[in-house]
Amino acid sequence: MAYTIGIIGTGYVGLVTGTCFAETGNTVICVDIDADKVEKLRSGEVTIYEPGLEYLFERNIREKRLHFTTNLEEAVQSAQILFLCLPTPPDEDGSADLKHVLGAARTIGTILTKNSIADFKIIVNKSTVPVGTSDKVRDAVLETAPNGHFDVVSNPEFLREGFAVEDFMKPDRIVVGTSNDASAETMRDLYEPFTRSGNPIYVLDTKSAEIAKYAANAFLAMRISFMNELSGYCETVGADIESVRMAIGADNRIGKRFLFAGVGYGGSCFPKDVRALKTSAEQVGINLGLVAATEEANFRQTERFGNRIITRLGNDLTGKRIAVWGIAFKPNTDDTREAPSFKIIDRLLAAGASVVAYDPEAIEGAERYYGDRFADRLSYGVGMYESAEKADALVIVTEWSEFRKPDMKRLSSTMNAPIIFDGRNLFDVQKMADAGFEYHSIGRVSA
Repeated sequence: MAYTIGIIGTGYVGLVTGTCFAETGNTVICVDIDADKVEKLRSGEVTIYEPGLEYLFERNIREKRLHFTTNLEEAVQSAQILFLCLPTPPDEDGSADLKHVLGAARTIGTILTKNSIADFKIIVNKSTVPVGTSDKVRDAVLETAPNGHFDVVSNPEFLREGFAVEDFMKPDRIVVGTSNDASAETMRDLYEPFTRSGNPIYVLDTKSAEIAKYAANAFLAMRISFMNELSGYCETVGADIESVRMAIGADNRIGKRFLFAGVGYGGSCFPKDVRALKTSAEQVGINLGLVAATEEANFRQTERFGNRIITRLGNDLTGKRIAVWGIAFKPNTDDTREAPSFKIIDRLLAAGASVVAYDPEAIEGAERYYGDRFADRLSYGVGMYESAEKADALVIVTEWSEFRKPDMKRLSSTMNAPIIFDGRNLFDVQKMADAGFEYHSIGRVSA
C-alpha cells in the first residue's frame, strides 16, 4: 500500500529519503524550519548536489507526491510514518548532540496531544544516533503526549554521498530496529519496492540497529586508516602501496573496497560517527581501542601529507602560488564537512603561500568556510587548468573524474614548476617522471 510519510529535516539524508519514497508512489511531506530552503525546494531547486536526485525530485514534485512545508503539524496530522532526518553534530566531548532529534520528538508529542490524534504513528530514527536514542525519543514524546499511540523505530541510513540515490533504490540491506510486530510489518511493506531483487531486511532490537550504523562506518574508516598507516611504511622502505592493495584485496576474506590510501577520510559521517562511537562506549566504561586508533591515524595522515609539501617547498612559502584540485571530501558531492582539503589549505596559508583552489561542485562550501579570511591569498579557479596557471606546485586532494586524465603538456606549460603532490594516487609514477614532473604521491617512491 501507499503511505503518507513525514520527513522531518531536508538535509542530505532527508531529501534523498523523501524523494525516493515518493518515487515508489507514497505521498511525502518534507518539513524544515528553514523557510528559505523550503521555498527553494517548492520552486523545484535541489539544495544539495547528488547525482541522479534532480530527475526524481522534479518528477515527484510534478506528480504532486513530494511536498515541502515549515509546518510540522501538517505532517504529524497526515502521516502514518514520521522519519526524523535531523542533524546530530558532535558535541564538545565528541558525543552526538541529540537536541534536534529530541526537540522534534517533544514537538511531535505536543501536536499529538493538542489535536487529540488517536491514530497510531510510527516515529522512525533515520538520523545517525548512539545506542539508547530510541528510548530517549520515546520518553521525549511521552513528556508531551503521555497517552500517545505511537512506536519508535530505528532505521539507520547506509547512503554513500555521490551514490545515495542508487544506494537507496538498490540497498545492500535494510536495517529496522523494533520489538513491535505491527511496526516491523509496516516497515517491511514500506521497503518492499526496494527489496524485490532479494536484498534482505533485517529486523533487530533497537539498540542493535543503532550500533550497526556506527559499527559499519567505524569499520570502513578503520580499513582506510590501516591503509593510510601502511602507506607511510611503504614510502619509508621503498614499497608500493598500490601493489600491496591489489595483493591483499584479492583475498576474498578482505575484499577490494575501502583499501585506497589517501590524505585521510572526511565528510559528514566517518569523522563524526567514529568519534561518537568511541565516546558513547567510554560513557559506559568500554574502551574501543581500535576505534580511537582509527581517529588518531586519520588525523596523522592529513598532517603527514601537509608536512611533505612543506618539507619539499620550504617552511616559508611567501610568494609561492599553490594550486589545489579538489575541495569536497570526496568526488560527486558538494559536501565539505571535515574535508581534508581545508586542513591542507590552512597549512599552506599558515606558511605564507597564496592558494588557488578548484572543485567542480564545492567552491561555494569553501567560500562559506573561509569567508573573507585570507582574501588576499586565497582565491578560486574557474577551471582545473586556470587554477594551475603560474603555480609553483599542484596539490590534488579529491579524485574527481576530470582530474584523472589531464593534458600533461598543457599542465606543464601552465605551471611555473612541474611539481605535483597527489593525495589520491591518480597517476602512474613512471609516466609522470617521463612527462617531466616531480611527482609525490601516497605510499609510493617519488618520481
